[in-house]
Amino acid sequence: MAAGNTTVTREGYVPRLSFRQTVGTGFLALCMAGTMVGIVFLVVLLTDVWRDGVGFLRWEFLQNFPSRFPERAGFQSALWGSLWLIGTTALLAFPIGVGAAIYLEEYAPKNFVTRAIQVNISNLAGVPSIVFGLLGLQIFVRGTIGIGPSVGGGFGRSIIAGGATMALLILPIVIVAAQESIKAVPPSLREASYGVGATRWQTVWHHVLPQAFPGILTGTILALSRAIGETAPLIMIGALTFVAFRPEDLLDPFTVMPIQIYNWVSRPQADFHDLAATGIIVLLVVLLSMNALAVFLRQWTGRRYGR
Repeated sequence: MAAGNTTVTREGYVPRLSFRQTVGTGFLALCMAGTMVGIVFLVVLLTDVWRDGVGFLRWEFLQNFPSRFPERAGFQSALWGSLWLIGTTALLAFPIGVGAAIYLEEYAPKNFVTRAIQVNISNLAGVPSIVFGLLGLQIFVRGTIGIGPSVGGGFGRSIIAGGATMALLILPIVIVAAQESIKAVPPSLREASYGVGATRWQTVWHHVLPQAFPGILTGTILALSRAIGETAPLIMIGALTFVAFRPEDLLDPFTVMPIQIYNWVSRPQADFHDLAATGIIVLLVVLLSMNALAVFLRQWTGRRYGR
């Protein structure tokens, strides 16, 4: 075959094709090797955690409160504290995040201000979590922005302060996930809705959001899965390391599973290290349950709304 002054023959092309196939096979082998290394280390880690923690894995572990005696120590206050915290975080982050995404995608004018807001949201997703802990300590715990008097004294070291701090942490992730889900809705769906006389809000509420809901839910639950394993922001706002009661309302002090695990690991007795391994198993079960819930909700809403 001739193209201008260049002639490409079958004999000249086959070695190049063979080289590309060799490179592709080598790259596939490299990816598989990297994947296998990660899987092997994960299996070794999980096996070690299971071997150390299975001895304390019993129903009493979930019913008892922390104790200075390993055989009496339990995980109830940390488990309930994490559930209260994640529930508060979800109630704060989900409506604010989805509302911000709807405004940015459906209502906000495409100008410099909107682009600046979008860039800042994307950058906030990469800010270290301890920075959000410092912000939560100043605003939600102390009730001040760093200058001037305290406004109402803040919420103190309570569940509502922790939930608001964690909501700030995951809010950029929720907004970005919701935006991407809304962008994925075909423009023709909006045009058809406008064509039959629907308003913009009716179009968003009855057509855009149902189609985007599976992706929004998945992104939100995965963001909450990150929040449930965070420790640094909660240490900064003063979450306690030893709580021998179950929280009853949003103004109660609290602890969470990662902090309780850290407390046990920091003790010199070997039995407390085994208790920490048991706590890790419970935390992993909660995380996997949340991820399974995300998959189920995505499949269920996808079937319901035809996606």
